[in-house]
Amino acid sequence: MSNTSAISVRNVGVKFQSRDGLENQVLQGVDFDVQPGEFVSIVGQSGSGKTTLLKTISGLQEATEGEVLIKDKPIASQLEGIAMVFQGPVLLPWRNNLNNVLLPLEFRHKRDKASEQRAIELLEMAGLAGQESRYSYELSGGMQQRVAICRALVSNPELLLMDEPFGALDAMTRDTMNFELQKIWMREKCSVLFVTHSISEAVWLGDRVIIVGDRPGHIVADIKIDIPRPRAKSHRYSDEFSNYVTEIESYIGVTASIS
Repeated sequence: MSNTSAISVRNVGVKFQSRDGLENQVLQGVDFDVQPGEFVSIVGQSGSGKTTLLKTISGLQEATEGEVLIKDKPIASQLEGIAMVFQGPVLLPWRNNLNNVLLPLEFRHKRDKASEQRAIELLEMAGLAGQESRYSYELSGGMQQRVAICRALVSNPELLLMDEPFGALDAMTRDTMNFELQKIWMREKCSVLFVTHSISEAVWLGDRVIIVGDRPGHIVADIKIDIPRPRAKSHRYSDEFSNYVTEIESYIGVTASIS
């Protein structure tokens, strides 16, 4: 493993000012590293600042305290190596699946035959072979989200940020997407930060699970998940898995001071 972290979050805080002039401290003292190729899940109560944290790491939100480094360099110089998958697929309905996947490369004027072939291969890897010319309204919710993941991966990002990407899916589709994401990640080998409200999903997917306490958002625990890969459905019924879930549940809602 490289000595250089894929992500270094250093004492990051984020404040917003309300219209009446009051300060709202959303994040405070957030500090952790993510190694190259590591899958890190993030859980915490609603409103604890998980999405704000992802936006800060992506460069969409500026930290008011501390700093975010990507491979030891300031975030502003590393934006092309970052991709994000949102809670919804956000596909353009007038573009077919292949053209939706290739959209980030068109913005960068980098679409060519090689990138089109990579997009086709990603769709095939995601179980969407033969669906290149279909449109989003012809796909199920799970299939749409797979297209969105392919779109995020087409530019070969070193860091993939995922903000509750399966939250709107039914339980069976979500289960399928967990397996698809594991397969895609193990092949692509990028670093992943994955926000979810599902503790079992966080444990099953993650190499580590970071628990964010609220008011303001801060890290209350960082737990290594020592379950072999590739992970099968049977792992979810093991005592080891249950113990991880129970441990993480014990931290949810913690509001103690970070001092």
